[in-house]
Amino acid sequence: MMKHYLKTLMTVLLLKRYLHIAFFIFLPAFCISQEKQSIDPVETKEIDSLKQQLILAKNDSGRLFIMERIGFNYEALNIDSSMKYTLAALAYARKHGYVLAEARVMASLSFALRQQGKFAEAMDLLFKSLKIAQENNFTYDIARAYRRLGVIYSDLENFPKAVAYLLEAADIDKKSSNNRTAAIDHVFLGEAYDRMNKLDSAALHIDIAFKEKDAFDLLAPDIYNIRGNIQAKKKNYMQALSLYEEGINLAQKNNDLVVSSKIYAGISVVFSKTNKRDSAIFYALKAFEYGKKVSYKKGIILAGNLLSELYGSLQPKEALTYYKIAATTKDSLFGVNNIQTIQDLVAREEARQKELEDAQVSYRNKLKLYGLIAGLVVLVVITFILYRNNRHKQKANVLLQQQKEKIEATLNELKSTQAQLIQSEKMASLGELTAGIAHEIQNPLNFVNNFSELNGELVKEIKQELAIGKEQLAKGNTQSAISSWQQAGEIINDIESNSEKINHHGKRAESIVKGMLEHSRKSSGIKEPTDINKLCDEFVRLSYHGLRAKDPKFNCDYKLELDPNLPMVNMVSQDIGRVLLNIINNAFQACAERHRSACLQQSESLKVESQEVYKPLVTVSSKFVASSRLCEIIISDNGPGIPPHIKDKIFQPFFTTKPTGQGTGLGLSLAYDIVKAHGGEIKVVSNENEGTDFIFQLPNE
Repeated sequence: MMKHYLKTLMTVLLLKRYLHIAFFIFLPAFCISQEKQSIDPVETKEIDSLKQQLILAKNDSGRLFIMERIGFNYEALNIDSSMKYTLAALAYARKHGYVLAEARVMASLSFALRQQGKFAEAMDLLFKSLKIAQENNFTYDIARAYRRLGVIYSDLENFPKAVAYLLEAADIDKKSSNNRTAAIDHVFLGEAYDRMNKLDSAALHIDIAFKEKDAFDLLAPDIYNIRGNIQAKKKNYMQALSLYEEGINLAQKNNDLVVSSKIYAGISVVFSKTNKRDSAIFYALKAFEYGKKVSYKKGIILAGNLLSELYGSLQPKEALTYYKIAATTKDSLFGVNNIQTIQDLVAREEARQKELEDAQVSYRNKLKLYGLIAGLVVLVVITFILYRNNRHKQKANVLLQQQKEKIEATLNELKSTQAQLIQSEKMASLGELTAGIAHEIQNPLNFVNNFSELNGELVKEIKQELAIGKEQLAKGNTQSAISSWQQAGEIINDIESNSEKINHHGKRAESIVKGMLEHSRKSSGIKEPTDINKLCDEFVRLSYHGLRAKDPKFNCDYKLELDPNLPMVNMVSQDIGRVLLNIINNAFQACAERHRSACLQQSESLKVESQEVYKPLVTVSSKFVASSRLCEIIISDNGPGIPPHIKDKIFQPFFTTKPTGQGTGLGLSLAYDIVKAHGGEIKVVSNENEGTDFIFQLPNE
């Protein structure tokens, strides 16, 4: 099935190609009655519209522009009409002193002269246009002059010169982003390389031009013509004829007689190569007729030579006629006088360009000289400034060194003071902790002392009971002796029980002392798995009893809401203990402050019974946030809260609201640093007259 489909597809493609060839082969038969008819130029709608605008135009610049556009549109239709309007536009530009317009119109006029084979006059106008454009830096017109000079050099078959000018034009248009004119440059480059038989280079430039859609309608006939030439030279005649067909259709649509002449000549060459003499003659005659009608001398020469070869010995009279026409036309183009004139023009232009380059070199040299002088002046000024600055710098360095020494001394003093303050804060914390520990350790010590005294008394009783039993046994009263010894045994059991209690409370006291030592000694910095709930319980009690020891009037309830499922957390327990103790102390003190204030207000108020009694409360809670793997500790109080204007300052070192001598302002700063060092975060939520929540989170690593 697939093979059948491919075979059918190939048949259709071949049939399409053969139909193209048949179109060109049998066209003479259909048009034989029209071979000798003249080809009248068809004035396009655009020309009609421009002529109407010219009649209505009121200002000089508008009339000038319209005349130039009419001349441009006539270039491929009627060279005489093109010359008429372009010359009128040139005279108008010179009369009114329109320099830019003069340069552009001269370039336009050069095309008509070049088409007539008047290369010397065309080059003269282009050199003048180029001079004006260069003097006024009209980049578009510089590129246009280069482009048209390149085309004329291509006509003169000086292809290296042609390519050089066309590449210059393409470079200028590319830098100026004139894509449409750059596409035209590439078409002419493709044509030049085609005539040089450098087919790959020709195809490259034509492909570049083909991609520029804005210029495609204008350039398409030329593009298809050159692509057809490339395929014909590669002996791909079917492809060449297909491309020529596309090109001739577009050229006829645009009324472009010049390109039509070129394409018909190309078709004639293909049929000549394929030994179809009648078709070759037919298309050569059409090429000759179109070239003659539009005064396209290059086309006349090419078609004349083709006809001379095709008629050959079979129709010698016709062959001789076309040979003479081609030879006469060629002589008019490339005669000795014309070539000499062109050489003189080129020599003058090269001399002008040389003068221009010399002037530019001289100008650059002057700029370099002035630059050198200016540079020397600047160098002298800079040298003076550097010398003066160096003197100032030396003086400044001496002053800076003195200031540096003072700053270093001040910094050392500040560091020393800071270290003392931090130590003072630690010692204050330790003092509060010690007060709490003293109260905590007093209970087990009381137990130890009481049970020790009781054991002493029980030992005396044992001795008495043993003596009584011995005495009763000696008297022969065995039952009384046994009773006394049983009583001694019970006392021994009591002593054993008391010893266990002494041991228990002794170990409790030992644990409290150990905790105090751990808190007071320098942190090891080593993180270990720690039970946060245990730390919270321990430091709430220590803080509470410490404050009670310092102020017997202190009274505040506290509550623990600890998550029983809280995992162990890697931390430096001594450091986190300091954080807990510091924040819990602040919470208790805030509640105590509000309680004192509430009591004072109540004592001053006449309606005590109507007021709500304030009950101070500190709550310590913990929970595990599973989504973020964080252990969260919240220390809440219902104290007076933190005023908004100082809320952002509480973690700053040395900031405190306590009276002088009662706080260093380092407690919360140290707490903040410790939590951050553990990879955690600490924040505060506070509302005035409602209370404060300190929340810190530690990662469960």
